[in-house]
Amino acid sequence: MANDLGFTCSRCGEHHAELPLSYSTPAPEAWNPGFEADPDSTLSSEQCVIQGRHFFIRGLIEIPVVDSGHVFSWGVWISLSKENFGRALDLWHTEGREAEKPYFGWLSTELALYAPGTVNLRTTCHTRPVGRRPFIELEPTAHPLAVEQRTGITLDRVREIAAAVLHPA
Repeated sequence: MANDLGFTCSRCGEHHAELPLSYSTPAPEAWNPGFEADPDSTLSSEQCVIQGRHFFIRGLIEIPVVDSGHVFSWGVWISLSKENFGRALDLWHTEGREAEKPYFGWLSTELALYAPGTVNLRTTCHTRPVGRRPFIELEPTAHPLAVEQRTGITLDRVREIAAAVLHPA
């Protein structure tokens, strides 16, 4: 997402014209490019099936930026049960799908900026209107990512994330 929040990067010292407010990963942590040849595996921009046994959808962990009115988001993957995955697919293009009850899932994206790791954090997946990615709510634990989702982050934290993502160590 583009915005007018430029920043000077703490890692490279350069001024970046925009401060990114979202990042995402192209596949769940368990995806391996070797699965592309497997007829029981598929990866699209929104869904993933691995070997006909593991089912994932993409959603957003949204975090309020408390000192700006913006929202920061992580585009992540969560695993769903076969039944919930099937239900989500059945409703994928159905108007009113946001009335669907939430689905339980496991976070299937490793966000390296957080310790301990983020894979297998418990989540609740809230379906939104057609054309919008689901909202991923983390279980309210003491994990730093869950705390940030509940309490919000500052623009300084967004800048710190940007520096780390744009210039990984």
